[in-house]
Amino acid sequence: MIPVAVAVAQASARLAQAGVEEPRREARLIIAAALGLDAAGLLAVDEVDETLVEPLLVRRVAREPLAYITRQREFWGLRFAVSPATLIPRPDSETVIEAALAVGRAPRRILDLGTGTGCLLLAALHEYPAAFGVGVDLSAPAVALAAGNAAALGLAARAAFVVGDWARAIMGRFDLILSNPPYIESGAVDGLMPEVARYEPNLALDGGPDGGVAYRLVIVALPALMDDGAVAVLELGVGQADMVAALAGRVGLACVVRPDLAGIGRAAVLRRAK
Repeated sequence: MIPVAVAVAQASARLAQAGVEEPRREARLIIAAALGLDAAGLLAVDEVDETLVEPLLVRRVAREPLAYITRQREFWGLRFAVSPATLIPRPDSETVIEAALAVGRAPRRILDLGTGTGCLLLAALHEYPAAFGVGVDLSAPAVALAAGNAAALGLAARAAFVVGDWARAIMGRFDLILSNPPYIESGAVDGLMPEVARYEPNLALDGGPDGGVAYRLVIVALPALMDDGAVAVLELGVGQADMVAALAGRVGLACVVRPDLAGIGRAAVLRRAK
């Protein structure tokens, strides 16, 4: 057993040497996770068994994402279980929910294409208590994880999850369609930060040679899925707004881009062109 302060200092030094950002903060979170506590709970602890911390610390030094180690991530104020089967929810993606809310019309039927953890769909259902939603993902483990998140958040009765290839498994029309498709250019994936390139699923990252393969598949399917007055909101990669707007225009959809907090065009809001 060693004092918590010593454990934090030692872990911070190793994380910093490995190139991890905010090493002290992450050291505290790793130690808390090793003890089965949250960050606040760690304040009540004086000593820690370093043998409990070491296996988690080794994983983070190898640049495994902290969220995979703690098995959870917060998104839209909600706690989501995560696994290597899915992308880790990111604050940038909250722009998609903000854009959907800004539309002002409460949807009754929501579709999430490429649902992953279910974070977009479940955040939307949290905001729209009268809505029902369907999440689709090609990965069966991702679908199982999303269903578990729905149950944990008390939303299982208003959510269904389907294993499918984008919209091919879906019939019917929706008021709101959400998607965070893979949009990284194939040649750029290996150059991403190690946490992403080494550990997050390539299926959810690689958008093909120009980053647009999934956009083309999703956008061409949208008109048949959109009810009267419906809106689709797609997450954008950096510099992809013009490509998505052009693809939308070809199928009769108008595009408005919403920036994230950094001023980067992050969400494409698509409607039927007047």
